[in-house]
Amino acid sequence: MNTTIIKEGLDICIPGTAERRVSDMRLTGCFAVKPTDYVGVNPRLLVAEGDPVLAGTPLFEDKGNAAARFTSPVSGTVKAVVRGDKRALLSVVVEADNVQKSIQFSTSASTADERRKTMIESGLWTLLRQRPFGIIPQADAKPKAVFISAFDSSPLPVDIPFMLDGREQDFQAGIDILHTIAGTVHLSLQGGKDNGFLEKVQNVEIHHFQGPHPAGLTGTQIARIDPINKGETVWTINAQDVATIGQLFNTGHYCPQRMVALCGPVVGNPQYYRTLSGASVAELTKQTTFKELHEPLSDFRLISGNVLSGTAIAKDGFISAECDKVSVIPEGNYYDFMGWLRPNFRKFSFSRTFLSGFFKRRTENGERRTFDFTFDTGKHGSDRPLFVTGEFEKLVPLDIYPMQLIKACIVGDIELMENLGIYEVEPEDLALCEFADTSKTEIQAIIRNGLEKIRKELGL
Repeated sequence: MNTTIIKEGLDICIPGTAERRVSDMRLTGCFAVKPTDYVGVNPRLLVAEGDPVLAGTPLFEDKGNAAARFTSPVSGTVKAVVRGDKRALLSVVVEADNVQKSIQFSTSASTADERRKTMIESGLWTLLRQRPFGIIPQADAKPKAVFISAFDSSPLPVDIPFMLDGREQDFQAGIDILHTIAGTVHLSLQGGKDNGFLEKVQNVEIHHFQGPHPAGLTGTQIARIDPINKGETVWTINAQDVATIGQLFNTGHYCPQRMVALCGPVVGNPQYYRTLSGASVAELTKQTTFKELHEPLSDFRLISGNVLSGTAIAKDGFISAECDKVSVIPEGNYYDFMGWLRPNFRKFSFSRTFLSGFFKRRTENGERRTFDFTFDTGKHGSDRPLFVTGEFEKLVPLDIYPMQLIKACIVGDIELMENLGIYEVEPEDLALCEFADTSKTEIQAIIRNGLEKIRKELGL
């Protein structure tokens, strides 16, 4: 068994990882589908407030991509159509019925075209992401491969084999569908770990990766397996979404089931919850307790996703489309006396500004990690010019020059961005650079702006 060892990167050990314990959330209350969770979507609303819908009923579609049809995760009534500045559509909120019903979709599709059509009609096509740019692919798109990462290396990692437990048949069926539509499918697993049934999945090329974050990101895996060249495209998809595809083709019912971890250093009982895509954060958080809580969630930040590249959400908001964990960490809204001038062991330090940066320990699988710290959202410094420190190259296991690429994105030089490998990255691939950057630069936003500039120039 060949294992790819990733040496560049950094594991950020935050206490509060979810325990292998699952609670089923009642499918009541409200669920939301948000166009803001997707890149490049210009939504056209298909329903109005008060309309009854079934699970799988289209709520809105992308004006520029007929294949991007976004459907309701539950049956119920459209409670709200939320708009923002210039009447931009922010979300469609559906209040679930007590008894759930779904549109019946065909399970007899056998050819690639028939399966594409079923995925588009049911809304499953929106689960796919096309790289470069991270957009939803067009209906006739043909990638050179599909990449699936079945392990998480980000802070507060989730156990994906555990999350897929009991969905073996659906996962294999989803793999078969993707294999028919796209051809080559790559499945990346964590080396040195029991991955259960995932080691025996058919119609895939299995790869093993080991090392610090970002070893679990598809961007890192693509670069080591089959890098993206200019003019080429690949697809990526969340492992849980593969099982959702298989479930629809097995049963004919649209049910975007998700296992979501509620985790973080302030969560009293971090664990997994079984729910649906777009679930309410309030329903999720009311089932747990929080440490040192004076006012409900007043001093904590809820993040849909991981703390490096996730999205902050309000306590009455909804989880994002691809969310597999809600991270809860303290707000850093306090005065830090003496700041970095006070040497101590209680602050994380990648650049060894503090004494804690000189001490390491080994985890069970031998990875070199830092001590556990209770991280918060504080920047611990003000914005300043972007300095060349040489630290970024230690964090990015891609064949690129991250500092030069960031500067090319800032000035908007498309030719230079292409030469420096912009097509190989998504913002999450440089999230560690943003975390360790002494200049407090919004690196992920800069990379996204660079990708958007090229995407719009190409008319995608």
